[in-house]
Amino acid sequence: LNLHGFTTRLGHRAGRFLGSLFPHNAQFQGRQVATFHNQRDFIFVRHHRYVFEEGKVVDKENGKKKTKARLQELGPRFTMKMRWLQEGTFDTQFGEYEWFHKRKEMDTTRRKFHL
Repeated sequence: LNLHGFTTRLGHRAGRFLGSLFPHNAQFQGRQVATFHNQRDFIFVRHHRYVFEEGKVVDKENGKKKTKARLQELGPRFTMKMRWLQEGTFDTQFGEYEWFHKRKEMDTTRRKFHL
């Protein structure tokens, strides 16, 4: 799991929420990673796989070929914008909202971001 750009208090909360969707296993041996990137209050979601390639350059110290690692995008890719953050279980009628995006009040300037 790769979280990038969640720096504000609300961003930390949203990052913890997104991180809780995936199981936490310290002994995980897989090569896949989910990336959540926050930019201008939009959350970009990508799914990648690590690919290891042997390079052509030989290391002078031990005589072995250098291994390069890169990310290969698997898909799907999509973009989200947070409209509200609800505390507790999902209940649209009687639920308590922790944060709510008010378009007319919050979108007055393009320089202030909330996540």
